[in-house]
This record gives sequence, C-alpha cells and structure tokens, in this order.
Amino acid sequence: MSKIILITGGQRSGKSTYGEQLALELADRPFYIATSRIWDKEHELRIRRHQERRGEEWTTIEEEKFLSKHKFVDKVVLIDCVTLWTTNFFFDLENNVQESLRLLKEEFNTFTDQEATFIFVTNEVGLGGMSTNDIQRKFADLQGWFNQYIASKADEVFMMVCGIPQKIK
Repeated sequence: MSKIILITGGQRSGKSTYGEQLALELADRPFYIATSRIWDKEHELRIRRHQERRGEEWTTIEEEKFLSKHKFVDKVVLIDCVTLWTTNFFFDLENNVQESLRLLKEEFNTFTDQEATFIFVTNEVGLGGMSTNDIQRKFADLQGWFNQYIASKADEVFMMVCGIPQKIK
C-alpha cells in the first residue's frame, strides 16, 4: 500500500530539511526526485547547496515533469519540490492554469499509483498576500489548488513554521 506525506510551509521554513530527515528515518537508501530547472545563477547556487547537503545514501533523479516514468515499488521517495514541478507545467503551457492543473493531477495520480512511500515538499505561495502581477496571481491560484489536491490524497500533512513541523493531518 502506498503512503503519501505532504510537507508545506513558507520559503526557508525548513521543509526540505525536514523531508530529508523523515525520508532517512524511513529508509537507509531513499530516493530524491529533484524537479527544478536552473532558472539563473542564484537558483543554481540554491540547487548546489541542496545537493551538497545530501549524503551518499541518497539516489537522486532529476525529473522536471514526468515523475511517473520512474518506478519505486517498496521504496521511499522525496519529491522536492511540488512548487517547481508545478512551475514547469505552468510555463510550458503558457500560464494556462486549468490545463496545468489537469495534467498535474493526472501525473500525480499515475505516479502515486505504486506501492511506495512518497514525501512531497511544497510551498504555501499564497501566504505572502496577493500579488499585483497577473501571472503571479494565476500561479498562486494553481499552486494553492494543487496543494489542496495533494493534501486531500495525503495520509499525513505537516506545516513547517520556523523549522518546526506541525502535524495538521
């Protein structure tokens, strides 16, 4: 039977670190799916810091969109992060919220339809208030709806606050 865990919170709230700790508690050799594209130099440095923090016990797979191509039966898989995964669909589909959401849900369902433990890390992008930028508002809506969808399917949901996990489901 599969298990889905969602870890959410604001930027720099400790989501990734907590997800990594949890995965290592559940498996000696967990998998790490990195969904990020390299957007600029600063983002590349963030990615490098994440890579350097992980030890050799991790098997890392870089996959921007189609997570379901990979099979993880009886494994523990950390997906970091849903926000960047969502971004990849959103930009590739020219900011089409409804089509992005449809494809993300379809991909999520196909991916999690295997016997594994999935730990999804995401951002609460709407916590900071409403943007005056139309594209940012559309993305915040998309991310919020997709987070709600994942949370509805999750067995456990944690909200990170100042590095402290708060179990909410």
